[in-house]
Amino acid sequence: MNITRNNVDALNAIITVEVSKADYAPQVDKVLKSYLKTASIPGFRKGAVPFGMIQKQYGKAVLLEEVNKVLQENLNRYLQQEKLDILGNPLPKITEDFNWDAEDYKFEFELGLTPTFDIDLGVVKNLTQYKIVADDKMLEDQVARIRKQYGKMLSKDTVEKDDDISGTFLNIDKGIDSPAQITLDVFKDKKTGDKFLGKKVGDIVTVNTKGLFDDDHKLMEYLKVGHDDVHGLAIDVDFKIEEITMSEPAELNQELFDKLFGPGNVSSVDDIKAKIKEDAEKQFATQADQKFLNDVTESLLTNTKFDLPSTFLKKWIQTAGQAPLTPQQAEEEFAKSENGLRYQLIEGKIMSQNNLQITFEDLKAYTAEVIKKQMAQFGQMNPTDSDVEGIVARVLSNQEEVKRLSDQVMSEKMLHLFKDKINSKTKEVTYQEFIAASYGE
Repeated sequence: MNITRNNVDALNAIITVEVSKADYAPQVDKVLKSYLKTASIPGFRKGAVPFGMIQKQYGKAVLLEEVNKVLQENLNRYLQQEKLDILGNPLPKITEDFNWDAEDYKFEFELGLTPTFDIDLGVVKNLTQYKIVADDKMLEDQVARIRKQYGKMLSKDTVEKDDDISGTFLNIDKGIDSPAQITLDVFKDKKTGDKFLGKKVGDIVTVNTKGLFDDDHKLMEYLKVGHDDVHGLAIDVDFKIEEITMSEPAELNQELFDKLFGPGNVSSVDDIKAKIKEDAEKQFATQADQKFLNDVTESLLTNTKFDLPSTFLKKWIQTAGQAPLTPQQAEEEFAKSENGLRYQLIEGKIMSQNNLQITFEDLKAYTAEVIKKQMAQFGQMNPTDSDVEGIVARVLSNQEEVKRLSDQVMSEKMLHLFKDKINSKTKEVTYQEFIAASYGE
């Protein structure tokens, strides 16, 4: 067998594989002879079919299968030996007049080669690492939420500002008869909520659906109308008040503290706020890190220039899925996936240039921490090492979980690298300021 490569350009190559009869004939002969024992052909006893007949009936199919095996094995071995870094898989070039009756064959494959480029983290500039703090207002709001959540529900006769109202949205002509529970701050316009103030059980408040909520999905949810009917809907609906309740806030006493945080762990409102602040800022740090990682990714994609074997990749995409795609569909799929592919290559280059690797010990340690956090959420604050190790072993026996957790470990390593290598400014913000900076809201 002879395999040669012709580099068309820096991103494309043609591999030619020449298969001679000596490469496949022994295996074809071996398979056909095995058929002698099992072949069942009318007019012949089982095991007594002439070899020539076996060859005539099964020869071509066995030939195709064995040539393909030899071809794939040797092509894969060649790619490994030559250490060719390719994108997608080799694509066979179709030859319309291919002659399977010949004894020697020549096959050609198109390759898409990985581009050569270097990563300069110095191109990433003007980025901000946010430090999100839980401000006093957030802490006060959280304490108020806790008091309401663990308070007593009391029935009332008249609607006031912070009450919970149960009732039914009605419009007979449109077939709307939808039970709902609302608070007055659910409405987009404060004037709409004010219409309910002072109303009693049995009263009806009429509102218009146009701009009633800040999101049409809420209109769908509260009125039980379909997606196609909700956009631009501007009708009057009646809300019949059926029940008014208020939450009498729970007392901030040791009984509540123990219920929330375990006996003796918290003994004052200041302790609660400190606990809330600690937990919230841990979650905020994760969100801030993710934004920084996203910003670095976007900057690298913008500033790291290299070409891809686009024509090859579009042809490969046509055949890579379960169902073949048209050229237009492949073009659209490539457009959607191009940035993802580019960042995979950038990430791989960063890992290579900075010797970032994941050891099994890294994976075990990370998985153990994830498990401990999950157990803590269910009240298991001090699991034994043997319990954790047993769960880690079960988790890491699942290859999909290993892949998912490995991606997370590498993401953390990349984040630490970026924080260390990339010049950025640190800015302390509240959560609302972070949201505004991230999403413009």
